[in-house]
Amino acid sequence: MLPGPSFAAIVLTALGAVRAVTLPLAPLSQRENTLIRRGAYRRLPRPHSRPSHRTLSSRAAYCASNKLVNWGCGDACDAVPGFQLEMAGGDGNLVQLYYVGYWPEQNAAVVAHEGTDPTQLMSDLTDVDILTKNLNTSLFPATKKIIQDNNADTVILVGHSLGGALAQLDALFMTLNLPSSIHVKAVTYGTPRVGNSAYAAWYDAMVPDFTRINNEKDPIPIVPGRFLGFEHPHGEVHIVAPGDAVSCPGDDDSTDAACTIATVPNIADGDILNHLGPYQGIHIGTIYCT
Repeated sequence: MLPGPSFAAIVLTALGAVRAVTLPLAPLSQRENTLIRRGAYRRLPRPHSRPSHRTLSSRAAYCASNKLVNWGCGDACDAVPGFQLEMAGGDGNLVQLYYVGYWPEQNAAVVAHEGTDPTQLMSDLTDVDILTKNLNTSLFPATKKIIQDNNADTVILVGHSLGGALAQLDALFMTLNLPSSIHVKAVTYGTPRVGNSAYAAWYDAMVPDFTRINNEKDPIPIVPGRFLGFEHPHGEVHIVAPGDAVSCPGDDDSTDAACTIATVPNIADGDILNHLGPYQGIHIGTIYCT
């Protein structure tokens, strides 16, 4: 269990506020001893512009659970051939959609979360609700079953928007509760901030294989504001234009012109349509589950 307040205290998008995962601040000398080294951003090679399995899996998380049966959700499922669904749930309204399954090519269990659907009223209210909520505990037994049944050696957590925040916390939970021989990887898209700077530094150390992808002027990654004490962990990849992305250094403190906090200094400078994508050439959201 996480130290401090309840492990699953999250989440917000531009619609409201979130209760942070707040940890005591370490002395500066300790916080500087992080896995992440400061430096200039690094432009990524062109292959990054092609949709990865993680991106496609995040899109499929917006598909209704009954459509995921037999992995039959249309183009969103067809784009991830060979995937073996273990379980799916949620209603996209009171409970975010999610699924868990096995990816044979990478010998990995995959856990995917739906993000905020602006067409669903209760989904939006989930974002503005600042009350603490617990993570879905049924996901962990399903993940363990996939590992045991397939001798899987990797767990991949993915999600977009609110789903990205859930995937981020899932990765920490899996790291703390699975054997150290299981590699935990998380990739999120358009994710709001989850905790404070001490949480970010701890996350850096606990989940080194973490990537958070931000698209152009999407305002969601800059909320809640840093002035409230919120801070992202490491791993920012910023898509500056279709087919052009950079890897940004540090946690949530890269002032390089190509990175998010310089590109979108406040919500008024953002473009909410960028929240839907394109991410590596595809859009993510309910209307793109076809």
